[in-house]
Amino acid sequence: MKNIITIQHTQSVHHTNGMVGSWTDWDLSGFGIKQASNIGRNLSKELKGKNFVMYSSDLLRAKHTAEIVGSYLGIDPILRTELRERNLGKCVGKSVQWLRDHIEVQENTIDDRMFSDAESRRDEWNRLFPFFNEIMMNKDEKIIIVSHGDLLGVFNAMFLKLTVEALNSIDMSGRPGGVSFMSENENGKRFMKRMSDLSYI
Repeated sequence: MKNIITIQHTQSVHHTNGMVGSWTDWDLSGFGIKQASNIGRNLSKELKGKNFVMYSSDLLRAKHTAEIVGSYLGIDPILRTELRERNLGKCVGKSVQWLRDHIEVQENTIDDRMFSDAESRRDEWNRLFPFFNEIMMNKDEKIIIVSHGDLLGVFNAMFLKLTVEALNSIDMSGRPGGVSFMSENENGKRFMKRMSDLSYI
């Protein structure tokens, strides 16, 4: 039996200053720190006595969320670059308005790249897939993953055994601070129990 909890990082500075997130290293805002503390406090009550392993994106806003939540659960996050948000190439470090003004390709399919040096959603899927297989096949039965909205949308589709092409017609992204619960039973049947639950913040 696999039990997986995913947490989308809480409010980051880039959510408030009009800058692109992607592979930039914006930290959490003060409000985001409080949200992460609330998630940790609330999860610690629910998960008391259960031993989880935690993986996190190494980008600061996710790493900081994971460290705060982990401090309540008594676990340290294992940082993985595969859990980074989608790389948007040359607009990283620029404003959202700059992105809108200079976008090279409108994204209509999973193979479109907004900028020539950016990741498409298929690229993002291919980056995440080996890690996904690793955690689904290893011995750990209780796993927490802290990452980013777009990446977790891809993760959700993988978990539900959808194809990458399904992302041409669906989007399963959540909200900052959203907590999702999913499991796989002994027969390989997968359950999405809650998705992007904001009650923990």
